[in-house]
Amino acid sequence: MNKNLKVLINGVIKENPIFVLLLGMCPTLATTSSAINGMSMGLATMFVLICSNAVISMLKNVIPDMVRIPAFIVVIATFVTVIEMLMNAYVPALAESLGIFLPLIVVNCIVLGRAEAFAAKNSVVSSIFDGIGMGLGFTLSLTLLGSVRELLGTGTIFSVNIYPEEYGSLLFILAPGAFIVLGYLISIFNNIQSKRQNN
Repeated sequence: MNKNLKVLINGVIKENPIFVLLLGMCPTLATTSSAINGMSMGLATMFVLICSNAVISMLKNVIPDMVRIPAFIVVIATFVTVIEMLMNAYVPALAESLGIFLPLIVVNCIVLGRAEAFAAKNSVVSSIFDGIGMGLGFTLSLTLLGSVRELLGTGTIFSVNIYPEEYGSLLFILAPGAFIVLGYLISIFNNIQSKRQNN
């Protein structure tokens, strides 16, 4: 299998940031009260991951070791500012619903972790594929978590009615629901993974 394809699949399945590595739990639990919020947060993080990985990989031989982490944070913060300004300009309601968690992508351990563990040691193309893979894994996980919470809480998915709202449970829209749904999804994901490895 092509190395770049392997890197891409790795981020979605083997090293899924949410269900396997359990990284970025703060935005995961806070922004997934609906499917659209989860997907938007995931896509914003994916944009930052791809762009920062590419730039850090290009600059890896130029950045001195002493200022490596601050330099990475400056690169990441630049792309977070870009996505934040774009969202505020074109989808202000969505940017408002994501709130403080949009600028907090700067300190998201997934983004900084991939910059340090992968982009600083690999080629630009491989780093871009790593950003796409990790970003896809993160986006799919957040969208799934948001969809399940929205469905159980309000009877909708992406604001499309599936069943009457009065049958929903407010618990799943609130913080405890995030923990409950995430716990079950991690359990299901790990169960599927262990079955695949045993076969």
